Amino acid sequence: MKGFFISLLFAATSLSVFAGSTVPSANTGYTQTKYPIVLVHGLFGFDNIAGFDYFHAIPQALTRSGAKVYIAQVSAVNSSEKRGEQLLRQVRRVLAITGAPKVNLIGHSHGSPTSRYVASVAPQYVASVTSVGGVNKGSEFADVMRKALRPGSAGEASVVAATKVFARLISVLSGSSRLPQDPLASLNSLSTKGSLKFNRKYPEGVPRSRCGNGDSRASNGVYYYSWSGTSQVTNILDLSDPVLFTTGLFFREANDGLVGRCSTHLGRVIRDNYRMNHLDEVNGFFGLHHLFETDPVTVYRQHANRLKQQGL
Repeated sequence: MKGFFISLLFAATSLSVFAGSTVPSANTGYTQTKYPIVLVHGLFGFDNIAGFDYFHAIPQALTRSGAKVYIAQVSAVNSSEKRGEQLLRQVRRVLAITGAPKVNLIGHSHGSPTSRYVASVAPQYVASVTSVGGVNKGSEFADVMRKALRPGSAGEASVVAATKVFARLISVLSGSSRLPQDPLASLNSLSTKGSLKFNRKYPEGVPRSRCGNGDSRASNGVYYYSWSGTSQVTNILDLSDPVLFTTGLFFREANDGLVGRCSTHLGRVIRDNYRMNHLDEVNGFFGLHHLFETDPVTVYRQHANRLKQQGL
């Protein structure tokens, strides 16, 4: 969830196009997928604010070696279905712009169920869905927050009001002030109860066992992939690490600070134990990451090549 209560700094813009001219390099064509790639932010996400990208340096790296990349803009806080409907409209726009018949969706955190919704209701537009640190079976941290905020209480009302102001500020700064914001809907969607309810309606790619693999190609014809990290503290210079270490204490399993390892599983699990925390998964906090782990940008490039080799 770099998109989650601490991705509280990352969420939505209307379609920022990084596609276009390709910078020649030794790796030209390495990430040149058949279908455009659409990156989908998580909770409190954005495309770019004051020169800072949610997917830091990732769109540019993919574009340089051949990919056509677009960044979606959906509500900073809202239900998976509402965000999914917003994403669907943007997918149709990408298809109209490019003339491509389908897209490859890559969703981080809450961006995963957002992308899954589109693939479930409009599979004809989606070649693949990739979940990065995705909340596919709920977050124990969201469960803690839901229990702490008693429905109808003054505490809940105060937190909702403050969160809505923050979400609207992010949206205004990223140029998307008209998108609706609903903090409680997002919290309910990210809880275990809300996620399991969502999975019953949109089951494609979801593993049948708690921590297994799902169908790599589901009955709707869409390919599903996932990867995630299981670390919280990864770089002493990263100021977000102490916060993610604290939130990670609420989990009973290995986690990235905001999502548990098994919850991230979707379709073909590429890897679920990178030494990355929730923000590292999108190369967050200016690209600081574990010195002895693969650069997150490289992981995205490798996956684009994987999609290319799959004919997607």
